[in-house]
Amino acid sequence: MFSLQDLLGQEQGNQAVEQLSQNLGSNHTAVNTAIQMALPLIVSGLARNAANPQGAEQLNSAIEKDHDGSLLDNLSGFLGGGIEPQASGQTNGVGILGHILGDKQTQAAQQVSEKSGLDLGQVTQLLITLAPIVMGFLGKQKQQQNLDSGGLSGWLGGQNEQIQQSSQGGFLNSILDRDGDGSSMDDIAGMAMNYLRK
Repeated sequence: MFSLQDLLGQEQGNQAVEQLSQNLGSNHTAVNTAIQMALPLIVSGLARNAANPQGAEQLNSAIEKDHDGSLLDNLSGFLGGGIEPQASGQTNGVGILGHILGDKQTQAAQQVSEKSGLDLGQVTQLLITLAPIVMGFLGKQKQQQNLDSGGLSGWLGGQNEQIQQSSQGGFLNSILDRDGDGSSMDDIAGMAMNYLRK
C-alpha cells in the first residue's frame, strides 16, 4: 500500500501528512487513509498509460520538461501555499489529475470520500495536491536511476503490479475502467496522452 512515507521517507512523509491534515481541516487518521487510497490511484493511472511505448515516451518528455523532482526539496513550501498552485506545469495538480482521471475525477473522489470519511471537497483538494508530488517523485526516480522511457515504464509497471495484488486492485479498476470492457489500459492511455503531449 502506498503512503507518503513510502514516497518521501518516514520523517518527511509524516510532516507532509500533518501539513495536509491542517490544510484540509481534518484529523490525521482520515487524511492518511485517503492518501493511501489516492496515491495508488494516481500511480496506477500513470503506469497503465506508460505500458504503451508511446505513452511511456510522452510521460518521459513531460517529466523532463516540468518534473525534475525539485518540488520535493521545498515540499513544505508547496503544501503551505508558498508556491503559486498554477505557477507552472510542475505544480499544476488540476491539469495533471484531469488528464489522468478525465471525467472519472468525481467518481474517484466520491469513492475515496466514502472510504476515508473526508468530504468530497477535501478529497478533491487532496488529489490535486498529491498529483504534482507523485510526478516530482517520478522525476527523482528518473534522475537517480537514470531511467529512459522504457525504464520508467518498467518501474511504474512494477509498482502497479504491487498495487493490483493489494486490496486496492478492485477499487482502482472500478474507477479506471471507463468503458466497462474490463481493461483500464485503453482508457488511461487515451486520457493521459492529452496531458503528456503538452
